[in-house]
Amino acid sequence: MYYINDKEYKCSVAVTLDIFNDRWKLSIIWQLLAGEKRFKELHEAISEITQKTLTIKLKELEEKNIINREVFPEVPPKVVYSLTNAGENLKPVLKEMYKWGISYVDEHGEITDEKSCCELNISKKAGFNS
Repeated sequence: MYYINDKEYKCSVAVTLDIFNDRWKLSIIWQLLAGEKRFKELHEAISEITQKTLTIKLKELEEKNIINREVFPEVPPKVVYSLTNAGENLKPVLKEMYKWGISYVDEHGEITDEKSCCELNISKKAGFNS
């Protein structure tokens, strides 16, 4: 058995699935692989997410110690999000997901304009090779 904050899990996969139980959290982590970002930058990069949902998901990831939220004492306030060590440890997992996604598209679809793909800049900054 596994226990985290008084919650019991029967296997480690259940822990992982409990933390990453929706599409937005991995998208946020993917964006932060390229480096720290402000709320507005994350919202623009993940254009389908609402501001309310982004706020909720950022709080959940912060509570799980996957991301850091740093507030700078400025006017207006500056808030920056970045990955914790636990978040950085997801890099090889996301690299494999990235590679799998490319191979899946190669087999079942097509890439029409690779330069416009959202992951191109992130994958380069994260050191991924397709």
